[in-house]
This record gives sequence, structure tokens and C-alpha cells, in this order.
Amino acid sequence: MTDSMPISQAKLDALWDFSDPAATIDRFREAMEDDGVDAVARAELTTQVARAWGLLGNFDEAESELAIAEDEVDEPSEHLLARIALERGRLRVAEGAPDEAVPLFTLAARHAAADGSQYLALDALHMLALADNGHQEEWAAEGFSMLGTVTDPRTLRWGVALHNNLAWFLHDSGRPEEAMPHFQQALAAAEEYGTADQRFIGRWAIGRCLRTLGRVDEARQIQEGLAAERPRDRFVKEELDALGGEDTGTAHGTPGE
Repeated sequence: MTDSMPISQAKLDALWDFSDPAATIDRFREAMEDDGVDAVARAELTTQVARAWGLLGNFDEAESELAIAEDEVDEPSEHLLARIALERGRLRVAEGAPDEAVPLFTLAARHAAADGSQYLALDALHMLALADNGHQEEWAAEGFSMLGTVTDPRTLRWGVALHNNLAWFLHDSGRPEEAMPHFQQALAAAEEYGTADQRFIGRWAIGRCLRTLGRVDEARQIQEGLAAERPRDRFVKEELDALGGEDTGTAHGTPGE
């Protein structure tokens, strides 16, 4: 990590374990103690500590960490300001105040654009598509447009979240026929750029949408294949149970939630 350079996303990915935020905090704090970490890098690592505290439901501690990140550097870069706005916005969503999050995600998108960071800009757009009620499709469309200019594989992974989130919005709005192509594109992006969990969830989501569409045999075939891979996955089990009945409603949970 050199002076004034952002930390690579690969480095942050290696430190994150979203299934264990407490252990993640410990790893980020340990990373801050490395000799090569300057104030800029410490501030960016601190934003991720804040995110982990938010996942643990400790919003006051998360906000305190973001205040530390703001004070760590005399003249914060656009990159750091984008990170801070993103995590503060995520906190507002977690606290149940998405309306307060929208201007923060908009601010994050502006800082990311000024920084030239497509990765952070797409993160902000995908959060806007989740938080800005009534404008989900507009923000998703903006994200898809930006994805068309991206070449970095890690940044292209945002296609998974953008398509998946729009698909669930359409599905839960009673538009499963429109949702299905986005579930399929989310899976395609996961197969090309994503993780094993994203690929598993992508297949599960297609099966779930097939159930809503009344294509029960196809849905069951997918869920049975997933059950063979992960016999203890409760969401797969719930789907298989539902496929034995008549329920084709829109309520859903997904593996990994």
C-alpha cells in the first residue's frame, strides 16, 4: 500500500467474511497495524470496520468508526469520501431509514465518478436501486449502462447484484415473466465473474421464479439438484416443501440471507 493510493478491492475481499463480521473486524484492525499502512489506507480500512459493526447491529459503533475515518486524513480523497458515504448510507438502510440513505448513496456515486472508480459507482447505484423506492428500475438501468463500459472482472461482478435485485423487485411486484430474464442474467454473471455462493443462489432464484410461474417440474428439478449439493440448506428444503403444495406466492427468502 503506497502513500495516497486506495487499497485494492482484492485486498478488501480477502479480509472480509460476511458470515462472521466480528472476525472481520479483527482482521481489519490487524491489517491497520501493518508497517506499510498510512493514514489514507487506515481510513479506508476503518470504513470497512464500520460496515462490519453495522452488520452486527451496532450502529453507534459503526457511526463512530466512520467519524474516525473522516478525521484520519486532512484532505480526504474522492475515493475515501465515496467509501464513507456508501457505508453511512448502508447504516441508514440497516436502521430502517432508506429515505435518509438515498442522498448518501447519490453523494457516493458523485464522489466515485470524480474518482474514476467504476467499482464504487456501481456499488452506489446498486444500493440506490435497493433504497430509492419507486425508482428501482431507473437506477438498475443506469447500472447496466455503466456495466457496458467495464472490463475489470471484479467490477463486472456487480452484474450479479444488479440483475438479482431488479429481478426480485419485478418478481415481488407481480411481474415474474419480466423477472426471469434478470434472474438468468444474474446467474450468467455469477458463472462468469462471481463466487460459488452466488452461482448457487442464482440457480435457487431461477427455481423460485419458476415456481411462481407455475413451472413446477422445472423448479423441482433445479431444487433437487441444489439439495444434492447442499443437503442442509434450509431455503432449498423450504422450496422443495413448497413445491409439494399449491403455494406460488411472492414471499421469499434466499440462501445466504
